[in-house]
Amino acid sequence: MPERRQGVTLADVARLAEVSEITVSRILRNHGPAAPATRDRVLAAVRETGYVPNRLAGGLASSGSQLVGVIVPSLTNIVFPEVLGGIRAALDGSGFQAVIGVSDYDLAIEEELVASLLAWRPEAMVIAGFDHTPAARAMLEGSGVRIAEIMEIDSTPIDLAVGHSHVQAGFDTGQYLLGRGYRRFGYVGHDWNADRRARLRHDGLVAALASAGLSLVTTQRTEGPSSVAAGREQLAALLAQGPKPDVVVFSNDDMATGGVFHCMAAGLVPPRDLALFGFNGLDIGQALPTPLSTMRSNRFLTGRTAVEMLLAQRTRPPQPQVIDTGYEILPGATA
Repeated sequence: MPERRQGVTLADVARLAEVSEITVSRILRNHGPAAPATRDRVLAAVRETGYVPNRLAGGLASSGSQLVGVIVPSLTNIVFPEVLGGIRAALDGSGFQAVIGVSDYDLAIEEELVASLLAWRPEAMVIAGFDHTPAARAMLEGSGVRIAEIMEIDSTPIDLAVGHSHVQAGFDTGQYLLGRGYRRFGYVGHDWNADRRARLRHDGLVAALASAGLSLVTTQRTEGPSSVAAGREQLAALLAQGPKPDVVVFSNDDMATGGVFHCMAAGLVPPRDLALFGFNGLDIGQALPTPLSTMRSNRFLTGRTAVEMLLAQRTRPPQPQVIDTGYEILPGATA
């Protein structure tokens, strides 16, 4: 088995905090008294170094575990079960097992999951996206294990990024629809704070319109998560406020499917009365009586490629790596 890079150690924390290793261990295990100033100094050193206590004992600690940690933001969004399917396929027959945590799009919960999973010294970690708390990033960087940040490639990864550019996907959406003759664009979206990738696609769309001397004529966005119901409600609100677009781009297929349902209820026929375009290429959109025009991301391939890359090379390369798994436009019939 390839030699693993040594992560942050108890000695590193002790050196930074200017105390003994025994003192650090005692404070982290909450055993015995410690001066408040000493405790604060040790905990600050832990946060700064990204140190994670080792939950494995004895000989196992030196060789790691047969685990691959995986953190995704949701299991109700069909996108992520498909990613997990790719991860499972890559692990099949490898001797490794995935341990999965769900963050609910909450970076504080993600930080707790990072600490918990790294404490078991996994062989590698797969985590969705580039957004992490400073403490979580420090733990991931200092862990000494392979780290794959998946679903996007628009930033520099800690180690390995696998996915596609959401800025480019948004730009290509705009270019495609401009090529179809649309000029009055609306946008319906969901919470950008929880879903950075949706914001990046929006920004790419805006850039494509700007390159043609255009801009969005109307926008409607909910502060909650994406859903079919939210898409239906937000399209109704967008059309009620005016001005009327000739095409509406949605943050994803859940929202766009809701838009289709609003059109059915309001007697609007896409694309004759209003064109609709989504993102993700979900089965539900393609099963509609009028298949949704959208862009399909390669989610299964993303999960499988990430794990295959991590297990093929167990030590981090000198420079971060980026793997683009791409996407494709599904013409559908709503735009």
